[in-house]
Amino acid sequence: MKAMILAAGLGTRLGALTANRPKALVELNGKPLLAGVIERLKAAGFNDIIINVHHFADQIIDYLSANKHTGVQITISDERDRLLDTGGGISKAAWFFNDGKPFLVHNVDIISNLDLQALYRHHINTQALATLACKQRTSSRYFLFDEQQHLCGWENATTGEQKIARPAATMHRMAFSGIHVIHPSIFQKITQTGAFSIVDTYLQLAPNNPVNCFDVGTADITDVGKPEQLHQLIKP
Repeated sequence: MKAMILAAGLGTRLGALTANRPKALVELNGKPLLAGVIERLKAAGFNDIIINVHHFADQIIDYLSANKHTGVQITISDERDRLLDTGGGISKAAWFFNDGKPFLVHNVDIISNLDLQALYRHHINTQALATLACKQRTSSRYFLFDEQQHLCGWENATTGEQKIARPAATMHRMAFSGIHVIHPSIFQKITQTGAFSIVDTYLQLAPNNPVNCFDVGTADITDVGKPEQLHQLIKP
């Protein structure tokens, strides 16, 4: 099965930790974040992985060359000339997902014990265009879903800004985990070009396409994009 690791970001929230290295190579308990995600994907059966790179891209490429992951095929999507954001990065890698099968996308700074196979099976069973792993937790930004778990909109809890894609009588907030499964037919529907957020794509497509929530329940999911979040997971 195929997957994509989004590893091109600047990692500015990590401050000095990414001044001389990419976020993907920041270590947690002696292991680069990138290595941890690759291992989790491999354990779930995802053995053909593409990784996008931009910030200190050569360091990631050199690391992958020096540290082989047995049983996993690694491909690089090179964004050194321009950082494309999440949607643009996924679109640039469209050629890689040419087998007609859904693929998983995983942010490099997400640590979780989520059952990735369960997420993938749920996506297959519901025949969604995209399935977003989300959790009921406090966040500054939320996706909004109706009672059938279909995407309706997005909300910034800090500013009160809302983007409603398909109105519903009842909508509930869910925090996105940075892990999602996408059917490759999405590439024929995307109208944006260049650098753009996949969130905007989901909101644009939601009125006419099934973009659904997968509630991760009690699974532990931590975004280690900030130093304090990273330090919370350091083992004594």
